[in-house]
This record gives sequence, C-alpha cells and structure tokens, in this order.
Amino acid sequence: MAKARFNNVKLGAFVIAGLVFLVILLYLIGKNRNIFGSNYELKARFDNAQGLVKGSNIRFAGIQAGTVKSITFINDTVIEVTLFVNTDMKTIIRKNAIASISTDGLVGNKVVNIAPGAELAALAVEGDILYSKKTLKTDEMLVTLNETNENVAVITAGLKETVARLNNSSALWALLNDNSIPQDLKASIANIHRATIRAGSMTNNLDGMVKDIRNGKGSLGSILTDTILAQKLNEAVDKITSVGDEAEHLAVAINKTVAGIDKDLNSGQGVLHTLLKDPNTTKKLNKSLDNIQQGTNKFNESMEALQHNFLLRGYFKRQDKKKAREQQDSIPAEE
Repeated sequence: MAKARFNNVKLGAFVIAGLVFLVILLYLIGKNRNIFGSNYELKARFDNAQGLVKGSNIRFAGIQAGTVKSITFINDTVIEVTLFVNTDMKTIIRKNAIASISTDGLVGNKVVNIAPGAELAALAVEGDILYSKKTLKTDEMLVTLNETNENVAVITAGLKETVARLNNSSALWALLNDNSIPQDLKASIANIHRATIRAGSMTNNLDGMVKDIRNGKGSLGSILTDTILAQKLNEAVDKITSVGDEAEHLAVAINKTVAGIDKDLNSGQGVLHTLLKDPNTTKKLNKSLDNIQQGTNKFNESMEALQHNFLLRGYFKRQDKKKAREQQDSIPAEE
C-alpha cells in the first residue's frame, strides 16, 4: 500500500515537472529565444528604449535575426541593449551596421531593426557595439501632427473666408463675365507683339550703326576712327585754347584800360575827364563850334559872291555844264 502511494507521488511529480517544462518551453518558443539554436551577442546603445523589453524581436533587413537578451542602464542618458543574434548572421552583419528601435506594424510591439551600413566594413564579432540611430518618438510625432492639424484648420478657415468673399464679390463676377476682356487682352497681346518686333528692328538698326561706326563709315565713324581727323581736331582744340588764352589776355588789358579811364574820370585828371566832366572845356568847345559854323557861313557867302563876279562867272558856268553832262551820261547806265 505504501509502495503504491509512493509510485503515485512519483508519477504526479513527473507529470507536474513535465507540465512545467512544457509551459516554459512554450513560453521560450513564443519569445523566440532560440534555445535549440546557436547565437552570439551584439550590443547597441540608445537614449530611449521606447518600450522595448526582453525577448523583443531583432530584424535585419526585415528578416528575423534574434531577440533582445537584456536592457541595462549605463547612465541616466544611455541605455545598453544586448542583442541575442542568430549565428547565421555572423557572415552578414558588419561593424558599420545601424541599429534602431521601431514598431512592428502601426501599433505593434517594439522591435530592433538592424540596417546594413553604406560602405563595406569588417564583419561584426561577439561583443561589438553597433551604431544606433535616433528614432522618432510617437509623442513628438503626435505633437507635430496636432500642430499640423491646427495649421491646416487655420488655413482651411482662411480659404473658406476667401472663397466666401469671392462668391459675394459682384465686381469680380462682373469682371469675369465681361466678354470684352478677352478681346482687349488679345489686342494688348497683339500690340505687345508689334512692339517687340519694332524693338527687334531698332536693335538690328542700332547694331548696324555700331558696326558702321566701328568700320569708320559716316561722319561719326570718321571722327572716331580717322586718326588724321582726330589729329586735326586736337589741333583745332589747341588753337581754340590759344585763342581763349589771348582773349583772356585781351580782356585783362581791356579791364586795365577801363580801370585807368575810370580812375582818370574819378580823379579829375587826364584828357577824358577834361572832355567829359570839365564845364569850361565844354563851353570852349561849344564856342569853337559856333565860330566854325559862323566861318562856314561866311565862306559860303564868299563863294556865292565869287560865282556872281564877272571874272569867275564863266568858270562856274563851265563847271555847271560839265556836271549836267555827267548826270545825263549816267542815266542810261543806271537803267
């Protein structure tokens, strides 16, 4: 009886141990711990684990490559994640591979993604620390999306208000419904086209003129390119300059003369002052002129008396006849 009871206890213990082992095995298989496969360890460091836990999957280029073994704090800003990687990846994962934490699907579990480096490097070995890439945080993404939604809402409200104003604008609709505007636009475009053609023609003409000037054609071309003409122009300029200098000297001399005359007039000395400002001289000149006039009158009277004198009468008659003939001979010549 006691032996049967002992056997039942052993059987129960065996069954319980088997169940415990089965549960643990199922758990480990569920966590992909690869108990029956060979593995090696790699490490990666992050500033935020973002909900990553032990047993989280590791993927290389989207392929299952192992599980997370442990998560430990190096300090308050660095978290070290130990990666339990399949041995098959020893010939694939290199030292410059980049590890990052992402989400399995949109809202799934956190996984460690390993991406190959841009350049060829040596293969990663046991204990190597991979480069890590900072990933976007879900909270930051939500905050950014919230701000974007608010901005979009403001823009939408502004557009709505603008559209409402456009719909209520009678002037705008009248402008859009005006059938004469297309014709006016066509006429304006035609005018612009003609103006462009004229501008092109003017440009061609100017280009031709410039070429002719460069080739020495025309007056302007001769002036700009003819060295002899340029020399003559320089000589003319020199002469003009010399004439200007002489004129300046002459002006200085005239100024000196005028200054002397003005000095003589104001000082009461000199011939000009005597002639222009001395009243006695003026009286004498007037008296002399009167005497000359009286002498001229007496001379005329004497000549008149001589003409009636019988001794000289014949001479004056001959002179009168000679003057009359000269006048008659000059009349046909004048006609």
